[in-house]
Parts: sequence; C-alpha cells; structure tokens
Amino acid sequence: VPTLEQTEPDERPLAEEAYRYMDLQPGAPIAGTPVDVCFIGSCTNGRLSDLQAAAAVAKGRHVAPGIKAFVVPGSEQVAAAAEAEGLDKLFVEAGFEWREPGCSMCLAMNPDRLEGRQISASSSNRNFKGRQGSATGRTLLMSPAMVAAAAVTGRVSDVRQLLNA
Repeated sequence: VPTLEQTEPDERPLAEEAYRYMDLQPGAPIAGTPVDVCFIGSCTNGRLSDLQAAAAVAKGRHVAPGIKAFVVPGSEQVAAAAEAEGLDKLFVEAGFEWREPGCSMCLAMNPDRLEGRQISASSSNRNFKGRQGSATGRTLLMSPAMVAAAAVTGRVSDVRQLLNA
C-alpha cells in the first residue's frame, strides 16, 4: 500500500479516506490481507484465458476453510469452451462453485454479494463502495490468477510463489 508521501498532495485526503474505509495502513504490505470471498469472472476478466490462468493456480489445491469462492464465465461461449476443457470440474474439485455466465458479484445483481465488512478478492473491474452489494464491503481488485491464489490461501498472496512451488 503506498505511503501518503507517495501520493500527490492534493490526493492525500482521498487516499486517507480510502485507507480508513479499507482498513489498510499506508506503507503496509497488501500481501497477507485476509479475504472472505473470492470472485473470478465478469465481462472484463471472465475470458477463457483468464479461467485457464486461474485453473493453473487451483489445480491440485483446495479453497481455504471459510472462504466462499466462485467462478462465473464471462459469456455462454466462454462457459462452453471452459467446460469442454474440463475447467468447470477442476474448479469444483478445488472447492470453487461453478456458476452460469453473467454479471454475478461484479455488481451484485443476484444473491452473490458481500455481507457487512467482508473483503472480496475480485477480478471485476470496479471497486467503489457498494459495488458488490454491501455498503460497507471491501473489494480488492486483482487478476483471476491472483484471486485463485487468494482463494486457496485465504489471503492476498503472490501467485508467482504458488506457481513456482
């Protein structure tokens, strides 16, 4: 997390507000931050290549205890291609829920939403207040592979360490 000194002076009040809202400390590492929900999907990061990258992380691993993790392909075409490759089965075996294509948690259009102060590791493309359903929920945006890493470790993790293990 950048320090306030690394932030433009006129942007510091906004940064301070964001740090308070997210319960982050300036200058502290983001790695190790616990998460509650892991969402892989959205039109932005629900392509077949995104799901393949996340599957490479999930393969042979399992979602950490207490973590809700799900995968939502970006389209019917992507879902069909992923299922033809067996990615749906790989994710389910790893403890993820495989969902129908759609918006899902990206903008909380259905029951897929944060509750209270939960933290989401999300591959969606926006993280403003209330975006994922809870007025106080917190969203950390990351790549689909990083979301998979967070799901199996229960916290923000460097996906490179998992892939090189």
